[in-house]
Amino acid sequence: MKAQLGFCGGNSGDPIFTEDFGAGTNNGPALPAGTTTYNFTAFTPNDGDYTISSTTNYFDWLSLQDHTPGDTNGKAFIVNASFTAGEFYQRQVTGLCENTTYEFSSWLINLQPANSCEGNSIPVNVRFQIWDETDTNMLAQGDTGSIPGTGTTVWEQYALVFKTEPGQTSVILKMRNNSNGGCGNDLAIDDILFRSCGDNVTISTAANEASLVVCEDQGGVSRTLTATPDSSVFSTHAYQWQQSTDQQNWTDIPGENSAILDTPLVTTTTYFRTKIAEDVVNVNNDLCNVVSDVFDITVLPIPAAPTSNGDIMVCEGELGILTVATQNNYTINWYDAPTGGNLILSNSQNLEIGVAGTYYAEANSTEIVCVSTTRTAVTLTVNPLPIAPDDMSTFICEDSFTTLDAEVENVAYQWNTGETTQQIDVTTPGDYNVVITNANGCSTIRNFNVEQIDLPRIDNIISDGASIRITTINDGNFEYSLDGISFQPNPTFDAVEGGFYTIYVRDNTDCGVVTQDFYHLVIQKFFTPNGDTFNDFFEPDGLEVFSNITISIYDRYGKLIKFGNTNATSWDGTFNGEDMPEDDYWYLIKADTAQFKGHFSLKR
Repeated sequence: MKAQLGFCGGNSGDPIFTEDFGAGTNNGPALPAGTTTYNFTAFTPNDGDYTISSTTNYFDWLSLQDHTPGDTNGKAFIVNASFTAGEFYQRQVTGLCENTTYEFSSWLINLQPANSCEGNSIPVNVRFQIWDETDTNMLAQGDTGSIPGTGTTVWEQYALVFKTEPGQTSVILKMRNNSNGGCGNDLAIDDILFRSCGDNVTISTAANEASLVVCEDQGGVSRTLTATPDSSVFSTHAYQWQQSTDQQNWTDIPGENSAILDTPLVTTTTYFRTKIAEDVVNVNNDLCNVVSDVFDITVLPIPAAPTSNGDIMVCEGELGILTVATQNNYTINWYDAPTGGNLILSNSQNLEIGVAGTYYAEANSTEIVCVSTTRTAVTLTVNPLPIAPDDMSTFICEDSFTTLDAEVENVAYQWNTGETTQQIDVTTPGDYNVVITNANGCSTIRNFNVEQIDLPRIDNIISDGASIRITTINDGNFEYSLDGISFQPNPTFDAVEGGFYTIYVRDNTDCGVVTQDFYHLVIQKFFTPNGDTFNDFFEPDGLEVFSNITISIYDRYGKLIKFGNTNATSWDGTFNGEDMPEDDYWYLIKADTAQFKGHFSLKR
């Protein structure tokens, strides 16, 4: 006798008894008489009650669906344990085979939420027992052990393996509550199942294949299959091979009763298995046999060619994304030719590329090489960009404007100023650009850097001996003139006779001329009264333009040495008939309303 729960360790047969308690929105019906000592209720089950229901939404229990897959309003056996532990279910199962191993299984769940009964919820604990048909000999039993209320809505399956005795064709299933009732010990049971249990039987080929996947274009395949039982249950083996196209409906293959099967030629997906029993008498009795693992020969249909999502146009320098769609999640490979050619990209529905041309997509199975018979063409057209002149730098004169020209015709223009014409006038320096877009929607950008040329601003004009020196406040490529006709880049004019002048300053970009009147008085820096007739007198040049002139000359101590007027504006270097010594002397010249002062040197 097996004394613990456990599943069949080998292969199982098809179900020979099932109990899923039906479906519907009304509770019930009650179990047959003698099945349970609990009270049936169509309403809320109290302690010692049970119901057959599609809902568990009683008290504070978990609300969940029954276990049976695919049920609509499927029902389960709902039990609120009695205050006294003991048996709460028994059912006779008939039509079994004698001297045969079986697996009983059932799904069970604790309906109590976590931390129920202030954390003292009584756990579920069920004992399963299998008795012979006389109810005197227990064949197997096993306990679930304590199943606490965790709040999970996941059903758990429990199983028990037993073997019928010689001459025995039915058994009695009993379920016992090992815990007393009270707060907790509330459970649901569903999908009670009996099926035969036998050896673990594997199916393989000489190449040790456990399954086979081929492409439809191979024209049909066959294999020699060998069934290998592990003899964990059966001491002898009888076989009956079967095949199916859906794994639901199985057909015996006549005459195939050995451990080896040479399959027929397979052109569509077909499944193979063998029924096994210890005795040839039982091999076709589904109450007694078990079935092996299934050997799949899957024949994949040739994929249809992908569907193009359309040709693509991009602009030069951009990448185009060519895409196709396919059924059944086939992989896509891209080539550069409708047949043969070079593989460009594998396993992608999208091809990102920047080279113009037609590319070809081929569908392939994800399991094996099984490709579409044709490829789908998708074309990438790369349109040229507008050809624009190089970026340029230019200038504007102060308080003026300049015209910027995209220099491309028959296109659309979008300046960063918001204007949309080929040419724009700008009055301020800065960076400008125009987006030039052709009829294909392709764009290029031309940039302009505009600098401002400021007018010269004269800072100072001085006479330095016979030279005129000009300085400006601002820097630039300036040119200078004393007559407005002849200009020079040097701001100094040498050997200029004294007199009134108009000073002209301009930028060499011809942005305009500024002028300033200037009186140039030529004062010698030194004179040499030595009688050689060269530079013998201190005599300023340019005073002739004035009407009234006085000139005073002082030594370093401020003593007046010479005073002259309009008719006597020179000095010979003497005082009271005596030669004055070499030294620096100071002058003060008053000419009409103007006044000039400075110093010079006397050298012997």
